[in-house]
Amino acid sequence: MAAPKSAPAPVIDDARWYASPPVAPEAWMPDRPAELTSFQPVGPQLGYQGPDQGFALTIANRLRPKLHLQPGEHADDAVRGCLGIALKRASLFSRAPVVHDLTIAFTIWGFYDPNPPADLVAERGPRFKGVGHAHHYTEARALADMAPEATLRMNPQQVQAAYPGRWRELTGV
Repeated sequence: MAAPKSAPAPVIDDARWYASPPVAPEAWMPDRPAELTSFQPVGPQLGYQGPDQGFALTIANRLRPKLHLQPGEHADDAVRGCLGIALKRASLFSRAPVVHDLTIAFTIWGFYDPNPPADLVAERGPRFKGVGHAHHYTEARALADMAPEATLRMNPQQVQAAYPGRWRELTGV
């Protein structure tokens, strides 16, 4: 807020201004031992890089009430198993995860279906068992790695139309 004209203005003894430091530092170069000198490596168990991947956990936790689990299945396992698939899809489009990424992951594995095919339930049981625990990183990565790129490039309506008849093709089993 401006001071009224009747307020006395203080006298400024020394006006300050910007001054550069006497020596400019050298330019930074990527010379650390673990520095990547090319593109991010690609391959099994290496993951899929993308921005703001932690937001997928927020989305997944909001979708938990919609999951239909069979006896012996746990929501943590379903979320952790499908999380890698969703992040892989988001990274294909070079963006942060959105609700459609998780919707597709949950749909192809039948977690949105109250009555999934029996052979799908038999297949996902051992694949998802215990994946919610941090010690099962390898199994969670394997689920993400097996998801075909063709499935991940589909939109949610296309996946919904293909499920459950083509669930093997959608999941990469």
